[in-house]
Amino acid sequence: MGREQRDQLFALCIENKDCEDLEKRKIYQVIPDEESEKEGYLRVIDESGEDYLYPQSYFILVQLPRKAQEALRLAI
Repeated sequence: MGREQRDQLFALCIENKDCEDLEKRKIYQVIPDEESEKEGYLRVIDESGEDYLYPQSYFILVQLPRKAQEALRLAI
């Protein structure tokens, strides 16, 4: 089983104050980063296509069916 078979983490953006590379009401892929999470941040692949840290309060983590995860992964 490769990486594609594991559940991916996704988050719904609910705030984008001072963040040009985030869109409200859009789902973003989250990259696990325990150290940043302890400090209150999520590592997210934003509109630039790169991963950056954003406040956790800007997102709601969501669980998606595997087919939806695959579709989003292919769209990135």
